[in-house]
Amino acid sequence: MADEKLMDRARDELFSHINRCGVLQAEADDQRTWMDETIEYIAERYPDLSDADLQSLYNIGIRFCQPAIAYGNALQDSLNLVRPKEQDESEVAAEAEVTAEAEVTAEAEVTAEAEVTAEAEVAAEAEEETQEVGAV
Repeated sequence: MADEKLMDRARDELFSHINRCGVLQAEADDQRTWMDETIEYIAERYPDLSDADLQSLYNIGIRFCQPAIAYGNALQDSLNLVRPKEQDESEVAAEAEVTAEAEVTAEAEVTAEAEVTAEAEVAAEAEEETQEVGAV
């Protein structure tokens, strides 16, 4: 049997064992222990596999046990990580003060911009009137 086909069969068997044995729900230490024992079993079943092949199977199996999308307790733990921290009253007051100052500054900028726009409109109207009077 070609080495590639042998490796493919061993990999498929490993995945099958992982799915049937419920190792996905186990703790990481238990998964590593289980994987060590299973790789020993696969080495007995496929004696033509090299140590490098067996190490590769071990790494593939460990990665397979770590899903891209968290489930169960891992999902809850990840949700707990993004929960906002508790703040004391002084932190809340300081944030409110900064927010209030930012709002006042923004209002002042808007008012100043509106005044400049109004002055520009008045100047434009005066210039139009001057041009109309000069044209007559």
